[in-house]
Formats: sequence, C-alpha cells, structure tokens
Amino acid sequence: MSIKIENLTHVYMPKTPFETVALDNINLDLEEGKFYALIGHTGSGKSTLIQHLNGLLKPTSGKIYVDDMDITDKSTVMSEIRKKVGLVFQYPEYQLFEETIEKDIAFGPNNLGLSKEEVTFRVKRAMEMVGLEYEKYKDLSPFEISGGQKRRVAIAGVVAMEPKVLILDEPIAGLDPRGRDAILGQLKKLHEEYRHTVILVTHSMEDVAEIADEVIVMSGAKIMLQGTPREVFVQLDLLEEVGLGAPQITYLMRALKEKGLPVREDIFTVQEAKEEIKRMLVEGGGCHD
Repeated sequence: MSIKIENLTHVYMPKTPFETVALDNINLDLEEGKFYALIGHTGSGKSTLIQHLNGLLKPTSGKIYVDDMDITDKSTVMSEIRKKVGLVFQYPEYQLFEETIEKDIAFGPNNLGLSKEEVTFRVKRAMEMVGLEYEKYKDLSPFEISGGQKRRVAIAGVVAMEPKVLILDEPIAGLDPRGRDAILGQLKKLHEEYRHTVILVTHSMEDVAEIADEVIVMSGAKIMLQGTPREVFVQLDLLEEVGLGAPQITYLMRALKEKGLPVREDIFTVQEAKEEIKRMLVEGGGCHD
C-alpha cells in the first residue's frame, strides 16, 4: 500500500482576506510497510496533510495516489479508500460513544457488512493488538476506564477496520508517562507484527528517534527534510531554526563533549548513549567489563 503525493497544495478560505496556504506544492512518496514520523511546529501543515490521505480534505490542486488509485478523482469511491487508510484523530477518546468497549470497537466493522463471527474476530484481534484483554474489558463501558485505556479503545476501533495504512495524530497527547509508553509500545508492536504502514504525527523527538524508520519534517506548509532519524537529527541547527530540535539525550551528549569527554555528538537514543559511554569508559580504562 504505497501513497504518492504530487504537487499537493491546499489553501484555506481562498480569495478572502483570511486566505491561508496550508500546503505548498508537496511531493512525497510513502512506501508500504514503513513507520513514518511526521514532525513540525504548530501550523506547519501536518494535520492538513494527513487529512488529505483518506479524502477528508480535498486539495486545491495536485494529486494523491493510494495504491495507484487517484483519490482526487471525483469518480473514486472514497468509502473504499477509507477502508484502506485509517485515521486516528488527536484525543480520539472523545469520539467513543457506545455502551461497551466491544460495541464501540465493532462499530466500524459492522458498517462494512461483515458477518457477526468476522466482526467478533476482528474486535478480539484489535483489542489484543492494543494490549486490552478481550474477556476482561469487552463488557465495560468505555467511560469507566483510564485515559490511556480509552485511547487504546479508540485506536482499536480503527485497527479493527484492518486498514493497510494507519495514521495517528498525536496519539500520546495529554497522557501520563505510563500511558504514553504503553501506547507507543503497542504501536511499535503492531507495526512489527503486521507491517502496516504507519504515519505518526508527534512532537516528541525521543519517540521519533526510537521507533521511526523515516522522518518527514514540515515547516511553512512545505516538506523541509526527509530521511532516517539519524539523517534528520544531524541537521540540528536547521531543525532549531524552525522551532524543533533533537532528543534530549543528544543535548546531554553535546554537553559532555563540551566538558572535554571523548563522546560522539550524533547520539539520538538512550541505548546509543549507554553504549557510547561504556565505550568511552573501556577505552579510558575506567571499566573492565
């Protein structure tokens, strides 16, 4: 399930005093099975971009191809595209509405006209994917559980539709550290086991460094950078110019370097930092592991 974007432009309120260019000639190829992180300062165009990928917004100009199907063509049946491209909005728990968790997750699959057996199978599998035990949670009200668990239920509702592309807009916003880590862990597991194409909109550089295969950086309605986390984060000065930065561990390693310690500065994860500090200690004779 590849996505190809060609010369995509979106203008809000065109030909009015409030005209705003939200996307400016975007060109992007998203490969099947990759985990993408989409980052950028507030107002850079991230949310506008992802809402084009399943047709919630129509471009002012340009083309979008999902599996070689032009979804900007008026003849395209968008309900079919939305089966393939699932979008989880920010704070998705506000969209929960059914009496039980099982009914809420089953809502989408039921609308696909699937058999009762297939719907139940999908609900069970989706709950397992997001780390909710079916028998324990299925009959609970979605309003009786924690914020992090509500977030998982909302994600499971989209996963149960079995999209080939899963897009998540700030899925950890507002969660405590435990809930945040749980959601990210489940997303990583989901991607590794089922190889969905995942597009994660986030402001957390630490999460980007840990789980993304590729990073897309937006600024001023344009794509500013694209590459692996390492290729992007080494351009720290450029990122800081647009209000972004690197993971906190990178700044720590730079501070150690400035104090005269022989460590690399291009460190972006805690695990890399551990290995680098261990190397420094061994080479310096301070460790005999």
